[in-house]
Amino acid sequence: MVDDFLSKEITLLEGIGLDKAQLLKEELGIHTFKDLLEYYPFRYEDKKTLFTVSTIASAPASTGIPLQGYIRNVQKIGRGKKRLTACFQDSTGQLELVWFQNFSWIIKKIKPNILYRVWGKPSFLPSGLIQLIHPEISLATDNPFDCLSPVYHTTEKLKKKQLGTIGIADLQKKILSQLGDSVVETLPFNLINQYQLISLKLALKHIHFPSNQQILWQAQRRLKFEELFYIQLKLLKIKQVRVEKQNSRSFGDLSLFHNFYNNYLSFNLTSDQKKVIRDIYRDLCSGKQMNRLLQGDVGSGKTIVAFLASLVVVNNQAQVAIMAPTEVLAKQHYKRFYVYAKQLDLPVALLTGSTKKKEREHIIYQLKVGLLPIIVGTHALLSNDVLFKELGFFIIDEQHRFGVAQRAGLLAKNQVYAPHILIMTATPIPRTLAMSFYGDLAISTIYTLPEGRRPIKTQHYYEHLRLKVFKFLKEQLVSGRQVYIVYPLIEASATLDYHNLLTGYENIVSAFPDISVGMVHGKMDSTSREVEMDRFERNETAILVTTTVIEVGVHIPNATVMVVENADRFGLAQLHQLRGRVGRGDMQGYCILMTNYNLTKIGKARIDTMVKTSNGFEIAELDLKLRGPGDLMGLQQSGDLNLKIADLTKDTSILEAARQSAKKIIKEDSNFHNPDNLPIYRAYNRLMALSGSWSMIG
Repeated sequence: MVDDFLSKEITLLEGIGLDKAQLLKEELGIHTFKDLLEYYPFRYEDKKTLFTVSTIASAPASTGIPLQGYIRNVQKIGRGKKRLTACFQDSTGQLELVWFQNFSWIIKKIKPNILYRVWGKPSFLPSGLIQLIHPEISLATDNPFDCLSPVYHTTEKLKKKQLGTIGIADLQKKILSQLGDSVVETLPFNLINQYQLISLKLALKHIHFPSNQQILWQAQRRLKFEELFYIQLKLLKIKQVRVEKQNSRSFGDLSLFHNFYNNYLSFNLTSDQKKVIRDIYRDLCSGKQMNRLLQGDVGSGKTIVAFLASLVVVNNQAQVAIMAPTEVLAKQHYKRFYVYAKQLDLPVALLTGSTKKKEREHIIYQLKVGLLPIIVGTHALLSNDVLFKELGFFIIDEQHRFGVAQRAGLLAKNQVYAPHILIMTATPIPRTLAMSFYGDLAISTIYTLPEGRRPIKTQHYYEHLRLKVFKFLKEQLVSGRQVYIVYPLIEASATLDYHNLLTGYENIVSAFPDISVGMVHGKMDSTSREVEMDRFERNETAILVTTTVIEVGVHIPNATVMVVENADRFGLAQLHQLRGRVGRGDMQGYCILMTNYNLTKIGKARIDTMVKTSNGFEIAELDLKLRGPGDLMGLQQSGDLNLKIADLTKDTSILEAARQSAKKIIKEDSNFHNPDNLPIYRAYNRLMALSGSWSMIG
């Protein structure tokens, strides 16, 4: 739909000067006419049914009402003339209009003996006076309320420039009145007909100014389908290009794999683990680059799957890199891989930002000449001096914590062929989010937990029951078990949280005078943090007071209790990750959620969910509903899924239809050469021009 008109800079719209244009860019990201037209309302208000002053009392509570009448006696009152009042009158009575700020334009606008329409929420004073605070005002002849009125997100800075909801709506009207034939259809007729969608031009008109709920629903449905369709088309096209062009080396020799599996694997794999290994092996043999997402709940056994897959690559004289987002997690992976690899006399090394210079130089040399088959590390692996003889496989853990450029840096480590990629996450991903964010990847899931793993018992206690909790902790400690006590550490209140952590540590030391207590937090240097973690791992300290630095990857089977302080301040996914740090051996694990009484509705829902279920996939679905996709995956910050109108928690059926349609088109006409698909050809090329080449990276 972009042409010369819609691609115009917003400064060219009548009524928008340079100051307003700059604010629209800074506050809302609106640069062009198209940006403004795609800035959709977030709700609507019914202002069509007129009330009179005498019938205000019968209006629905908590809603604004429209009135029509005359405005008289406009005056500033109060010390310093801090507010503006006016008398509104119709044939049935009168009430008072009040403004407390930004009212200089109102004084100029209001004229006597002119019929106005006003809209606002009434306040009933004890004296019997009725007030409308900061009402909307327009000429009755303008008939501004002949449709459902749009409400737009705005900011205080914009409101000061008369760009609140009414101001933005006025700008939308100006653009819509000038559209003409500027809107080019972006969907082929067969899809419009199949799903009975209205045209794009009609959808844009009625999404801003719908005459009724039915046409609003049609406009929303059309725009949601289009948005989700092009996300799916882009992902599926990227996947197709990878399959066709991203050649990789084929790894087929399984002798090392069978040696470990038959002689050294001390436990039985679950059926899910076996299926995932078969999926990965097929990819490794295909000669095409593997791009696979492996998702599994905490403790489901992803690490052993990754190690077994690595053996296939190492057996064929290529190298494996495992990249983790933190040193704690990288070290944990290294320890697990080292224990497994030692049985086969395979060298494994760890490379992080704190690796000593001499050791680092030795590791880099071994990688370059091919003497080191497996390397585990953090983003330190991306350094320019880290070179491989032949990187055949890289594993990225908790990939949503890495930027796209970082992942691209590791891809570039092999110039001969594309290394196979396995992305792992312990955060179960809701199906709609997986389709929308990872739709270009093959997805494998481990649902079942290993044999002998017991579900963790989760309980919620309010602050007044803390002594009861301490009694339970003492029982566990006397039995030789270990305990985590986790405090939130949120950037917005880091100083206060740090104080709470120190206070909590002192309280625990006081409550358990005969027990060794350690502390770990983000302000410690990596060496001190590592020393404390090692002491806890060796059971030299029985209680570890910590922040969420232990959220992912820490594997200490003797730790059986996780106490989460101020648990309502954590997201559901984060609470589930924390809970997964205990119960990792054959002993019963416990998670205790501590809160005050003043829980929000969402906070209470999170706590109740944690107590009710330990199924990470159920938790992920509810977390998506409570938090939205942006917060859940960090996508709002990364820009990877910037949805303008679709809602992944509500629009599952539209997403399914959009994906099936995109699949069919990719299968039948992947280059969009069919004349019927000309709208797709135009829209897709514009989309790719805007998104750049990062989308080609796993």
